[in-house]
Amino acid sequence: MKKVFGAGLLVFGLLAGCYGTGENNSGKQVEDQEASLPAGEEPEILADELDIPWSIAKTGEIFYMTERQGSIVKVEDGKKERQKVELAKKLSTASEAGLLGFVLAPDFSQSNEAYAYYTYENTSGQFNRIVTLGLQDGTWKEERLLLDKIPSGQFHHGGRLEIGPDGKLYATAGDAATDPEIAQDVNSLGGKILRINLDGTVPGDNPFSGSYVYSYGHRNPQGLAWAEDGTLYESEHGPSANDEINKILPGKNYGWPIIKGTEKKEGMESPLFTSGDDETWAPSGTAYYKGKLYTAALRGSAVLEFDLETKNVRKIVSNLGRIRDVFIEGDVLYFISNNTDGRGNPLDKDDKLYYIQLSEI
Repeated sequence: MKKVFGAGLLVFGLLAGCYGTGENNSGKQVEDQEASLPAGEEPEILADELDIPWSIAKTGEIFYMTERQGSIVKVEDGKKERQKVELAKKLSTASEAGLLGFVLAPDFSQSNEAYAYYTYENTSGQFNRIVTLGLQDGTWKEERLLLDKIPSGQFHHGGRLEIGPDGKLYATAGDAATDPEIAQDVNSLGGKILRINLDGTVPGDNPFSGSYVYSYGHRNPQGLAWAEDGTLYESEHGPSANDEINKILPGKNYGWPIIKGTEKKEGMESPLFTSGDDETWAPSGTAYYKGKLYTAALRGSAVLEFDLETKNVRKIVSNLGRIRDVFIEGDVLYFISNNTDGRGNPLDKDDKLYYIQLSEI
């Protein structure tokens, strides 16, 4: 099994001001140290020539990946099939928008159903919505609307979907960039992590009665992952820098736009990790494995490993450009590059679906 590029792989020390904060703050700065990985080896490629891929889903040995332009790519036995998606609304072409989050229903093998998050435009404006998609004869069709009118704008659409260990659908919603103050408004769906029953209703045990809002004060939340004990973690884009990894608790306020990075204010949560004032990760999809979070980094051009116990941060993948999403099954980490999104420098046959063995890094 090949491993990642090793020559430049260093433990990614947190820069000045980039130490863990909040409940488990050690107050120390992490030192850089060389990772004991062999040089010159690469991750394996499972698929290439993807068009702005955004989200990875997997069932058995079959992968499904959304492409922002409005298609879903199926990869099985080394063969790639680009499947049509028929949506009820016109897909938006705004920056960072399009067909985003995607997760297969728990009974997908029987129902052929999945959940999707997309940005659309109509005569009254631009919004995000969460829907179910049904797969029939190689085409995905929008079937049911679960949640509509999630705020949208030029940037910051959020868009991640995951089904939690409690069987609920979780979604990340950005602050839409045009009006960051909506992140502090619990009556707005923008700048939030949302929790939804699979039929689209509001869970009775959500922290705000009758509301989908699970946590608030988020700028552009991008990744969700759960530990074995059910603890939820989230990755989030900060303003230019001060990107965050947060421990998410129901009903809590994560501070945007009032505080950022290591700043603190009573009644608001500070992050477990932050990139600080001088570094940008632009963290995206996130997965959990054995006490560590693995996070795709767009501006960081890496897969980052966050050790929740030691607070160390290191790059385990580099030199492949922008990374959009990660998916872990067993001890295998799958990830997709995102160099065709207009902000990267595409490599030959980009974008690609890769994998590495976590037990070997």
